[in-house]
Amino acid sequence: MGAIAKEKAKPVDFSYFGGAESLDEGRSPRRTAVPSPTAEDDGKSYPGPPQDPSDFLWIMTEEPHRTRRMAIMKAHPEVTKLMGHEPLTKWIVLGVVSLQITLAIVLRRTHPLSPLFLLCAYVIGGTANHNLFLAIHEITHNLAFKSVKANKALAVFANLPIGIPYSAAFKRYHIEHHKFFGEDGIDTDLPTRLELLCLNNVLGKVFFATFQILFYALRPGFVRTQTFTQWHLVNLVIQLVFDYALVKTYGVRPLIYLLMSSFFAGSLHPLAGHFIAEHYIWDGLQQETYSYYGPLNIFAYNVGYHNEHHDFPSVAWTRLPALRALAPEFYDTIPSHPSWPMVIVNFIRDPEVGIFARVKRKPKSHGESSIEQSPASSSREKD
Repeated sequence: MGAIAKEKAKPVDFSYFGGAESLDEGRSPRRTAVPSPTAEDDGKSYPGPPQDPSDFLWIMTEEPHRTRRMAIMKAHPEVTKLMGHEPLTKWIVLGVVSLQITLAIVLRRTHPLSPLFLLCAYVIGGTANHNLFLAIHEITHNLAFKSVKANKALAVFANLPIGIPYSAAFKRYHIEHHKFFGEDGIDTDLPTRLELLCLNNVLGKVFFATFQILFYALRPGFVRTQTFTQWHLVNLVIQLVFDYALVKTYGVRPLIYLLMSSFFAGSLHPLAGHFIAEHYIWDGLQQETYSYYGPLNIFAYNVGYHNEHHDFPSVAWTRLPALRALAPEFYDTIPSHPSWPMVIVNFIRDPEVGIFARVKRKPKSHGESSIEQSPASSSREKD
């Protein structure tokens, strides 16, 4: 960490910036905040110049989370006591699934384009289904039960109100996102070159922010296909049976409500700001992950504690605030986002951030068997 601080403290060579007298000149206000400002980053001025918008930021350094995890474990060995599953998760999933199915049935006689239907689908349905997206994210790390099979079964159950089977596929892609963080062609959270070419302007960013859910659903299949497993089949069959039974019993409108809820959940919705907030780079920083500590975490399994989550994927959502409190010298001194909704607004209007604002690494030489395995930091997959 001392080397990093020393690197940041180097004086800026202004001969590269065409007569500018500061890195803030002509730029919009800084978007990120630092809970505990330091001499290296006061949380107000820009730490670096804008990124070149014609390409992603390609770097050769190791991803930051492993290094910080090792440093925290050395400084605070008691961090291991925070690891393990959270029994509360399954009850919240049961409650939200029940809420969504009940509301879908209640609205079966309401026209899908009526103000009531749309309002319910956006406010209640969008929030509830986003909560289920993040429940599946939590369950993917085996943090609802000790057993792998029980976690996978709960993820399939949590998938029901989403309307489209995705929990089984998400697990593989998300574990690779952690293990091969930032590696082009493996980490499917990264935008593709085609997205950069087509969406690198204000209208493109509006389109991306509006249809985020489709990009996250479709991109992985184009970038990196998966082997179809037993759990993919279980997820597919149970979801199709549920959808068919719902339509057969109550008509198509309940299913429309659920699908509309899923769309709103991943569109211009306050909670959807976390998709952009987590890993897009801001303010001239080369920081790859950003946390958010605001009140919307209540609806989102504390996924805003995203640096904490990537550092310790085995710490359940209820204990992520305790992780931050345990190691404030590591977390409160790095920039974070003060607002998820404003992340969407600033992403669209700020020329310094866009599809290009992601860190990428050239993929390392990984054996296929290595890629098939889960990260060591996640729970081992055994019954």
